[in-house]
Amino acid sequence: MNLYTVNELVKGTICQECDTPQEFIYAFASDLMSDVLRFNMEKTILITGLSTVQTLRTAEMSNIECIVFARGKKVTDEMITLAVENNISLITTPLTLFEVSGRLYSSGIMPIF
Repeated sequence: MNLYTVNELVKGTICQECDTPQEFIYAFASDLMSDVLRFNMEKTILITGLSTVQTLRTAEMSNIECIVFARGKKVTDEMITLAVENNISLITTPLTLFEVSGRLYSSGIMPIF
């Protein structure tokens, strides 16, 4: 699934889009970044409500290519800068983690765990 399809499904806003085409197969929903670090996250969307620089650092270490910030969380300029440096796409959505997860799963995105 590509970034635009993900964005449409979650009724989101793309805050940062990568220059390279991205295809996503998996998703992982968590506000605990220690849980994110436990798994291989290639071609994965991270769904979280934790809108901090640490979320971007965790995504960088885990090779996550897209983060969906749920519950209307805002993205800062510093977060966008880190996302650009690490080729990570960022989406914000007013939907809850539960709603985002359900929409992506129903559309064929597979869970990590």
